[in-house]
Amino acid sequence: MDKHHAQLPLAKCSRQRYSEWVFRDVPSDITIDVDGGTFSLHKFPLVSRSGRIRKLVAGHRDSDISRIELLSLPGGAESFELAAKFCYGVNFEITAANVAQLCCVSDYLEMTEDYSKNNLGSRAEEYLDIVVCKNLEMCVEVLKQCENLLPLADELKIVTRCIDAIASKACVEQIASSFSRLEYSSSGRLHMNRQAKCEGDWWIEDLSVLRIDLYQRVITAMKCRGVRPESIAASLVNYAQKELTKKSSSWNQSSQPKIDVVSGSNGHEKVVVETIVSLMPVEKLVVPITFLFGLLRSAVMLDCTVACRLDLERRIGSQLDIATLDDLLIPFFRNAGDTLFDVDTVHRILVNFFQQEDSDEDMDDVSVFESASPTSPSQTALFKVAKLVDNYLAEIAPDANLKLNKFIAIAESLPAHARTVHDGLYRSIDVYLKAHQALSDPDRRRLCKLIDFQKLSQEAGAHAAQNERLPLQSIVQVLYFEQLRLRNALFCSYPDEDHKPMHQSWRINSGALSAAMSPRDNYASLRRENRELKLELTRMRMRLNDLEKDHVCMKKNMEKSNSRGFMSNFSKKIGKFNIFGHTSSRESSSPSKRSQITDSKLTERT
Repeated sequence: MDKHHAQLPLAKCSRQRYSEWVFRDVPSDITIDVDGGTFSLHKFPLVSRSGRIRKLVAGHRDSDISRIELLSLPGGAESFELAAKFCYGVNFEITAANVAQLCCVSDYLEMTEDYSKNNLGSRAEEYLDIVVCKNLEMCVEVLKQCENLLPLADELKIVTRCIDAIASKACVEQIASSFSRLEYSSSGRLHMNRQAKCEGDWWIEDLSVLRIDLYQRVITAMKCRGVRPESIAASLVNYAQKELTKKSSSWNQSSQPKIDVVSGSNGHEKVVVETIVSLMPVEKLVVPITFLFGLLRSAVMLDCTVACRLDLERRIGSQLDIATLDDLLIPFFRNAGDTLFDVDTVHRILVNFFQQEDSDEDMDDVSVFESASPTSPSQTALFKVAKLVDNYLAEIAPDANLKLNKFIAIAESLPAHARTVHDGLYRSIDVYLKAHQALSDPDRRRLCKLIDFQKLSQEAGAHAAQNERLPLQSIVQVLYFEQLRLRNALFCSYPDEDHKPMHQSWRINSGALSAAMSPRDNYASLRRENRELKLELTRMRMRLNDLEKDHVCMKKNMEKSNSRGFMSNFSKKIGKFNIFGHTSSRESSSPSKRSQITDSKLTERT
């Protein structure tokens, strides 16, 4: 970093102790006690520049004061030494490392223009405004020095000026970087090259040295100035990793150390986590989900506020479809006799995800339901989360301390149409039954009710049919549906003989088909079915009207013809109308087949 400095136009003098300076042969006549040191000096150079010391000496004119205590002087002995050098006319360099101290000590000692022209206060303020506030790195260095000078540095507006300068400089750097990435396409249109490296965020590393309270104020100012949410998120990630990974291993997912949550060092980490969460941008997908889970682990371990943890759970729930199984395995840090993983937190995350799905659907227009697209982005996210939940259940199932109610709560958090296949759910329930062999029969039946055995694959169904851990009722269901599947496969081998196998196939698989559709697609399908039913009912009414007309005609003919002629005419009329819509001789000659087909149609409508 290039150092900008200002040389004070003072008398040249070597940097020796004060008793050996200009007044080398003059004995000292006043002693100054400050925090961290004692200085034997002379009254005249001090009272000529410092209003505070002049007032103290003047107040004790009668007693000829020889000792002054300045224990509350900001910066201690180091700051007072610089002020004393200035009073004695010793040349020294003002830099970003000492300008905050000089501003504060000059204010405390009242080294203003009222007591001497070009005094220390005006020199330090001039350097701060002209040099420091033009350079982002120097502003960060000054803020770092202000950490030990609060609240006086805040009262003198040193902190505010540096923070505003940092925010403005970062915003300008971002705009300049955006312009540098603009280029013309082959068609002559101006666009931004997103593959080019963004060099406007070099300040991220510099801010990581600040204390958390000053860092919070800097980020807040940047957000107000319009710095990109991606840049804010990158800075938060960098700061949190530096502050939390030094002492905490909760970010290391491969290890599960025993951590004492009551240790004194966790107070700072708790403040860091809560502050980072409060500073996060509201935009979705800006903060990496792995980082969110790392913060959530730290929040649980450090016992952060409820609002902090709920905010993290809500953010994670909004992008749960891109999470992994390792992300969901949050260790439980509290009681030794509890579950290995924090199941309650995961359940709340799932609730947040599905509440968001419901709100998104409610905001959509009704016309969206007319869409014939087989899969929407929300459905894709839902299927990913369903697979993730089944894998999570299989991972936590062997835990001997996992209560049945918690396991069922996680499994039931998914809507019915989320699982197109129940193989994953069956596998996790089987693992739970194997690990909890003392489970009662009612609890086993309650657990197995979660499985839709129609949605098991052939391999899973074969395994379930021979699984002795399942209740007898569940095994009977498995065998029944396996028999239906085999029967359907046999009927499908002869498609030209009858329509019954096709309807049975639809009936057997209708659960899986409807489960694969979201509510909006189900709505469109039901509307199409209703239209078909209305058309069929209209055709039936027309046929009945024709029959009524023929019936009236036949009554008239009965009066004019004999009974034999009437029966012959009646048979001919009835032959013209087939209420079931089948005209082949084979189907009309088989009443049992007609009744079976009618039953299949009624089942399909149902």
